[in-house]
Amino acid sequence: MNGYKIIKDPVFGFIKIRKGLLYDIVQHPLFQRLSRINQLGLASVVYPGARHTRFQHSLGAFYLMSEAIKSLTEKGVYIFDSEAEAVKAAILMHDIGHGPFSHVLEDTLIHGISHEDISLLMMEQINKDLHGELNLAISIFKDEYPNKIFHQLISSQLDMDRLDYLRRDSFFTGVTEGNIGSARIIKMLNVKDDRLVVDSKGIYSIENFLTTRRLMYWQVYLHKTAVGYEKILVNTLLRAKYLASVGCSVFATPALDYFLRNEVDAEWFSTHEEALHMFADLDDSDVWSAMKVWKNSDDIILSTLATDMLDRHLFQVEVSEEAPTEAFIETIRRQISQQMNIPYDDTHYLVTLTEIGKDMYNPEDDSIGILYSDGTVKDIAKASEILNVQLLSKKIRKYYLCYHRF
Repeated sequence: MNGYKIIKDPVFGFIKIRKGLLYDIVQHPLFQRLSRINQLGLASVVYPGARHTRFQHSLGAFYLMSEAIKSLTEKGVYIFDSEAEAVKAAILMHDIGHGPFSHVLEDTLIHGISHEDISLLMMEQINKDLHGELNLAISIFKDEYPNKIFHQLISSQLDMDRLDYLRRDSFFTGVTEGNIGSARIIKMLNVKDDRLVVDSKGIYSIENFLTTRRLMYWQVYLHKTAVGYEKILVNTLLRAKYLASVGCSVFATPALDYFLRNEVDAEWFSTHEEALHMFADLDDSDVWSAMKVWKNSDDIILSTLATDMLDRHLFQVEVSEEAPTEAFIETIRRQISQQMNIPYDDTHYLVTLTEIGKDMYNPEDDSIGILYSDGTVKDIAKASEILNVQLLSKKIRKYYLCYHRF
């Protein structure tokens, strides 16, 4: 085992990482940073065990990618060693651009640039540090490589990212219904006409995967209490940013201060070299440490929100299929205005209405093909006898009204 480093993972057991390029990626500061960012953001407010990190998830996705490459090779799919190494490198780095609390920073402290875009910027920085050894991995990540199965393994409706986070999030939240048969799905992977497909023997595992994904979204990822807690954090950061913009003194670490005092978007990243370094320095601890100070702020809105976060004084959350009336929301805002003695216009930090839509399977986007022994391929929507694909592909919309309890 001298050529490998071994990591003990609670979900998959021992994960072997070959010394060289792959281990160099894991050792890089931009990858190590992921150990300071929680995978599920604030879901621990509902599921206390959900404290696992993006670092753990990335290693898990790497393990599944290694298993997938091995399984496809055993079925006669020819994969160059360089391709195998590159796709493993790409999956290791696929989430490297996430900020604190996963998606909270997007459209809060940064605008018009996704974590995927930042991941690519960070990959290019690591590639520079590793003297161009990641050119092929980046090509696969950007879907520019001619053999499309590798990008499908990284980003599709049946990729190693999803296979890991569903299994891992189920494990750490204790939501046992979310446990999927990732090992069997990987064993059933195949290639037909340069496209990733699943052998027909694996159809039941795919059915379970799709229904499980739907359950995990509404029971874990979009749980109303977790959504409400996240809204407190978003509004806390927005209030801090507003105060900084009007010249108020707002405590923050250098990295957090940078994003509070600047309007950072995609163009900013491209024209300010220090922006990526500042983002890389930002993790969950920056935000928690700032809120411990903001709790005693002279600004009643900032102090209230920071206190709500630290003491888990959760927003009231009402979920409905129809949007609440403006009159109802106005009544709540006026009550908060009177209760806290703050201007009505400022109550938008304490009341938010969010529309969330999610479809679990889109056959028009990147369908899951089922391969039969006669060589034909059917979409899972047509191959399945029990799946209600119309339900799975329907975009479910729910309205989350979150407001400070008074």
